[in-house]
Amino acid sequence: MHDPSRTVSTFSPIAVVGRACVLPRAMSPVELWERVVSGTDLTSTVPKDRWGIAPADVLCDPENDSTDRIWSDRGGYVSGFDDVFDATGFGLPADEITGLDPVFQWTFHTAREALRDAGYGEHDAARFGAVFGNLSFPSASMAAFAQAVHLADGALPDAHLPDARNRFMSGLPALMLERALDLGVGAMALDAACASSLYAIKLACDRLHDGEADLMLAGAVNCADDLFIHQGFTALNALSPTGQSRPFHPEANGLVPAEGCGFVALYP
Repeated sequence: MHDPSRTVSTFSPIAVVGRACVLPRAMSPVELWERVVSGTDLTSTVPKDRWGIAPADVLCDPENDSTDRIWSDRGGYVSGFDDVFDATGFGLPADEITGLDPVFQWTFHTAREALRDAGYGEHDAARFGAVFGNLSFPSASMAAFAQAVHLADGALPDAHLPDARNRFMSGLPALMLERALDLGVGAMALDAACASSLYAIKLACDRLHDGEADLMLAGAVNCADDLFIHQGFTALNALSPTGQSRPFHPEANGLVPAEGCGFVALYP
């Protein structure tokens, strides 16, 4: 029989000293907690023009042919980010940041806010680093760039194409976050699907335990093209036909996609 008194913990405690988020209807942890306490449903039908096609043209009944179709247009959608985002003060020019996909902007903003919540500024980071999950699906800006290149067929000069950096939505946000916050220990992104944020926290703790950093930012971001996500998970039979996410419920029937970003600041 297991004797709890003989259990030996080998994990040195790590403190969460800062938090920040950009989530559907919650631009801060305080707002998120208020929504949770009130029981507010943070999902909604897809915003107008988000898909670039009328939802009615792609929605279908699950009992019918689902090829290139979608079962539900419900999801978690970020709104109001432009009202809280300040592109100045980073280690990158503000005009460069404003041309980037939200996957970059959400990452920069949320990581900086987590540092501020921990009591640090953007230029205190010589011994700081970051690890975060980033679902490596095509972003809306990447899809727009590919579409523009394809339709232009060489007829447009590069100056008339969308920002080419948005092609690299997987690893480039980490490199640019490192530069934006002057993270002396560096930054990396990983994709472990739904476990991405947990792996990020584990790897960040490892760096703190190994003495490689004084503080680590850990979290995750998802800003994938929403039409791609809904269609892809329908094809996988993983999207909830009823638009309800009910983990562990006997009538659970699939997931509901959502977007957003969250970071915690970890200190040994």
